[in-house]
Amino acid sequence: MDANIQKYKAFMKVAELESFTRAAEKLFYSQSGISRMINDLEKEWSVILFERNRTGVRLTSDGIRLLPHAQKVYANYLQLQAEVDALNGLQSGVIRIGTFSSVATHWLPDILKSFQADFPNIDFELLLGDYTEIESWIAEGRVDCGFTRLPAMAGLETIFLERDDYLVVLPEAHALSALEVVHLDSLCQEPFILLEKGKNNEISEIFREHGLTPRIKFTLWDDYAVMAMVEKKLGVSILPGLILRNMPYRIATRRTDISPHRNIGLAFRDRKTLSRAVKQFIEYLDYRNV
Repeated sequence: MDANIQKYKAFMKVAELESFTRAAEKLFYSQSGISRMINDLEKEWSVILFERNRTGVRLTSDGIRLLPHAQKVYANYLQLQAEVDALNGLQSGVIRIGTFSSVATHWLPDILKSFQADFPNIDFELLLGDYTEIESWIAEGRVDCGFTRLPAMAGLETIFLERDDYLVVLPEAHALSALEVVHLDSLCQEPFILLEKGKNNEISEIFREHGLTPRIKFTLWDDYAVMAMVEKKLGVSILPGLILRNMPYRIATRRTDISPHRNIGLAFRDRKTLSRAVKQFIEYLDYRNV
């Protein structure tokens, strides 16, 4: 990789992690190597990119202004390299994908295994986040494409993949587990474990749309943690059906009387500007329709 591109990658990783040490670990460099690359950039550009303190580093105003340009140059470099490889008949490249936990756990392993059987020279970088983070990464060029809930933010192209129903999650032998369909208002009489993070509040939206308020006892953003707490009879919950496939916990799932769901899709920027490898992956997904 070109030396300047390596420096841009170091700049981006330090900005992301706010630490030279953690950036060095992620990029498999020594801390002094990362520091040297950042110092080189600061000298070349005659700016200070980071404020350094005992707890870590933080972007300066100049660093904030220059970071998007470095990200764009890095993304363009990866696209150029993928196209060069394609022209040489290598069908290779790197595909950077943003994904959330249920897709990463239950879809991607089989998808990637099958895709790599056809395109063994294409590598993948996976970045785990929530819908808002993933869509921001796509818009910024940090990832090439990403799985998200539809509709996605304006300016992104999308393809629909699957409808995913939300299910009630109960401890085994809970009184409500005797029902085939659980009424949403009956959940408001139980301690509720809410899956929520920032703007990703679709479970709260389900209750709000029906004029209901659950008795929220715990709020967290990890599907498996919710299941573990339900198993220990700390409350009931609602989770996407996808994450409940092959669940490792002693819990019961039931449908609700309102059948809430989310539409899962793949989002990306302008299809015309994507690398050959990314286009192959999108076409493969679109054809399989998961």
